[in-house]
Amino acid sequence: MKRILLTLLFFSILFTTVWSANVDSVTIYSKAMQKQIKAIVITPESYSKSTSKYPVMYLLHGHGGNQTSWGATSEVKEISDAYNMIIVSPDGHQSSWYFDSPVDSTFKYETFVAKELTEWIDKNYKTKPVRESRAITGLSMGGHGGLYLAFRNQEVFGACGSMSGGVDIRPFPNNWNLSERLGKQSEYPENWEKNTVINQLYLLTPNSLKIIIDCGVDDFFYKVNEKLHEELLYRNIPHDYISRPGVHNWDYWKNSIKFQALYFSEYFKSTNK
Repeated sequence: MKRILLTLLFFSILFTTVWSANVDSVTIYSKAMQKQIKAIVITPESYSKSTSKYPVMYLLHGHGGNQTSWGATSEVKEISDAYNMIIVSPDGHQSSWYFDSPVDSTFKYETFVAKELTEWIDKNYKTKPVRESRAITGLSMGGHGGLYLAFRNQEVFGACGSMSGGVDIRPFPNNWNLSERLGKQSEYPENWEKNTVINQLYLLTPNSLKIIIDCGVDDFFYKVNEKLHEELLYRNIPHDYISRPGVHNWDYWKNSIKFQALYFSEYFKSTNK
């Protein structure tokens, strides 16, 4: 109980300070999809006056959202200043699920985020262009994306997370435009098996990635998150797992992102001594 109270006090002090992070609205051309894609880039107050290079946290929105979903929250600017990190939130389309769709060649959001976006950010901002200085996470659909992209692109990302993530899509064949990205589950079951997070665990070895997973006990994705946690334990894959009272909403995510940002900040510090 004492440790919990101290943690809450830390966050209370940290996030009641006035911050001055800068928010850029940028556009990146995706060669893979042959279109322009928008993103929000948040840099800490120290950025313009410093010659230092910064770690980056990629922050993915959920189904129905866009690049401004996270940028509209004061928590993100506060995190950028508090931990001296760049935060990048791309437009992942309202329903991309961050796949390279096997049935629609116009949707290649794995290629965009893991390759084109990261390369563009490293070229245009003062980043540390190594996996040890990149983390990726998100909420709901973006929680699926955070784990899916990191598991499959470990040369790019050193840490990853999920908040209320759809970490196993197979129980939801009629939801969230998934069939438009993968084909109907009854007709293309292999697409669903190959592109669900829980079936990517064979790519992991112990400590190959830093992983944090967070889901509320009253969330409709809670059972699939519990199952993922148990499977990671079975495979001896170290990870942080948080389950606490909460549902699938912004009240939960605005709290979750504070814990995940601290987790990633500690990771960045440990790998950049």
